[in-house]
Amino acid sequence: MGPLNGVRVVEIASLAPAPFGCMILADMGAEVIRIERAGGARGVGLTPPAGPLDRGRRSIAVDLKDPAGVAVVQKLIDSADVFVEGFRPGVAERLGIGPDALLRINPKLVYGRMTGWGQDGPLAARAGHDINYIAIAGALEPIGRAGERPHAPMNLLGDFGGGGLMLALGIVSALFERQQSGQGQVVDAAMVDGAALLTTFMHGMHASGMWDGERGTNALDGAAPFYDTYETSDGKFMAVGSVEPQFYALLLDKLGLTDAELPVQLDVATWPEVKNAISGVFREKTRAEWTEIFADSDACVTPVLSPWEAHEHPHHEARGAFIEVDGLIQPAPAPRFSRTASAHPVPMDAGGRDVAGTLAGWGLDEETVAALTSSKAVS
Repeated sequence: MGPLNGVRVVEIASLAPAPFGCMILADMGAEVIRIERAGGARGVGLTPPAGPLDRGRRSIAVDLKDPAGVAVVQKLIDSADVFVEGFRPGVAERLGIGPDALLRINPKLVYGRMTGWGQDGPLAARAGHDINYIAIAGALEPIGRAGERPHAPMNLLGDFGGGGLMLALGIVSALFERQQSGQGQVVDAAMVDGAALLTTFMHGMHASGMWDGERGTNALDGAAPFYDTYETSDGKFMAVGSVEPQFYALLLDKLGLTDAELPVQLDVATWPEVKNAISGVFREKTRAEWTEIFADSDACVTPVLSPWEAHEHPHHEARGAFIEVDGLIQPAPAPRFSRTASAHPVPMDAGGRDVAGTLAGWGLDEETVAALTSSKAVS
């Protein structure tokens, strides 16, 4: 099931962005084998134990510093469509699993490389994290309130939006191109590139003179009263996105401010005054009460939900936007397909890790499986 049914992916275990990209591929029906580091520990420090990002795969543990371990990868590559690694530039080559080595084995292979800085450039060899990548991409500086320092939006922009999502798109694009050329290629997915790409809209706004102010003083970054969040009487929040005039009029109507003689919507100098008026009204009722008031309105006002309560919203319930996998509620596969729907995901190694069964399921013959599994480099 899924539009990528029949596609085979070999994934070298790493953190956050590459697992997210491979999760998307698995959700869409690809058969993914995760190669874990032999003896590697999960759930240490900020590294979470196996969970939603790992769903839909089988896994084996391999010592890539052992020639027998590299031989396992090479055997899998024989019949793979995609290989994904998240090493710093040059590491895969030193291990003997770089693009040149693997494309010699399988010239049709799509080789996905997930890094922060990319495969070249003065920062390519440096360590970094999401906050660093989005900082030089121009995606971090605009985020925050006026007069305050930039605020990191968790690790959504670099790791996931600019990283794993772009990796998955690059891989699918290369697979499509392969149908025309019959050849594989390398996909250089860099979080700094992807994060910069996410700011394309802002560059257009700036060029048009519509995003010239400092952080927190523009229409879509918290300055405008019609595009912000407001606290309710129970300490929760409502999100207001009443940008268009007709929606802004509905907002004022629902708040009872139609006759308040407020300044016109786009009078920037009066935005603080209007925001104070709106804030005062929102503090009069709970989030639940305001949610009910705006439920059937086009005012573009919604409750601000935590990730742990989002699944309870009626819209998500109606669409089945959240699912339960191995007892854990998590987002369902997206997007949706009318004819090749994705299957319900299963946890990694559903039923437990079975190295021999995983290798045999990949198509390796009994003799090869026995030889590989007898090695201390594989577990």
